[in-house]
Amino acid sequence: MSDLVLYELEGCPYCAKVTKKLADLDLDYESIMVPRSHDERTEVKEVSGQTGVPVLVDEEHGVEGMPESDDIVEYLEETYGHGAA
Repeated sequence: MSDLVLYELEGCPYCAKVTKKLADLDLDYESIMVPRSHDERTEVKEVSGQTGVPVLVDEEHGVEGMPESDDIVEYLEETYGHGAA
């Protein structure tokens, strides 16, 4: 199992932005599709405190529920991409 988990919604352009970055960096991740209804997104709310997606979990680096696609893409690039130390 991958340390990276992405909560996403099919057809979500913000989620697609994150999955593209994951693919560009050739990273394995577990995808968890959330329901369309925000009221039914209990699992993602438990992880991140909100119901929006995408949300990234990276256990290896202590990320327990990062929201916002731009923040996630920047984090992935800094942690796993050319910006990685």
